Amino acid sequence: MEHPGTLLRKAIQTERPLQIGGVINAFAAKLAEKAGFQALYLSGAGVANSKFALPDLGMTSLNDVLEDVTHITNATTLPLLVDADTGWGSPLNISRTFKLLSESGAAGAHIEDQAESKRCGHREGKHIVSTQEMVGRLKAALDGRHSEYFLIMARTDALASEGIDKTLERALAYQAAGAEALFLEAVTELEQYQAFTRALNIPVLANITEFGKTPLFSKQALAKVGVSMILYPLSAFRAMNAVALKVYKTILQEGTQESVLGLMQNREDLYQLLNYEKYEQKLESYLKNKENP
Repeated sequence: MEHPGTLLRKAIQTERPLQIGGVINAFAAKLAEKAGFQALYLSGAGVANSKFALPDLGMTSLNDVLEDVTHITNATTLPLLVDADTGWGSPLNISRTFKLLSESGAAGAHIEDQAESKRCGHREGKHIVSTQEMVGRLKAALDGRHSEYFLIMARTDALASEGIDKTLERALAYQAAGAEALFLEAVTELEQYQAFTRALNIPVLANITEFGKTPLFSKQALAKVGVSMILYPLSAFRAMNAVALKVYKTILQEGTQESVLGLMQNREDLYQLLNYEKYEQKLESYLKNKENP
């Protein structure tokens, strides 16, 4: 059986650019798989928002993320890229983080160059560590991973505060330190991606998140500037939230859910996605053996 990291690397080579679907839990992973995505992503913001109703301000732990990684990788064989934030501590902690993530069934993870008191990449007030400190984080991540197939991605949030030239210098240093891909955050122009894809020998990821600093560039436009991966980290989560709120309001206002049935997944589709009939048949076979020892 191929390592999940190998599957992710192959997907990056075969689907250009590779569209990566953000999922908040195992069931969302099944939905993304059914839709046809070839790779998945677990967002740190998604863990904080969906699991604890908290903002993306570094208040969740490695164990919180590992729990969701385990659930997702048990539900699907699609490769999963994981948001490791700043690595949860010192370089020794970072090394442990990447050891555990690489043993959890994930395909790869990214670590960022924000200060430990991090925030959402599309908010103001981000603080960036030195290039030297980030290189240390990357070396710790590379030393910690259980398998060389586990993809180590560097994320840089420096563009907003340091400009393109200094951020490009950082990216080249990250590549030299062993980063195998680059997550370029809060990009505002297509030409900025092109500057990085031309200068680097590693794949570049575009984070196309809604309502942030980055326009919703199309797959075709990003392909033209050499982007290798496109990430949609919380698109489905935002849609789920909006529909759920509408359903709750409708039930209270109208006293019935009749008018919003069209927004819902029906029971047959749910059962099909869960392989409900297969599990029932297995249960019946166990019960028969119990009745006829």
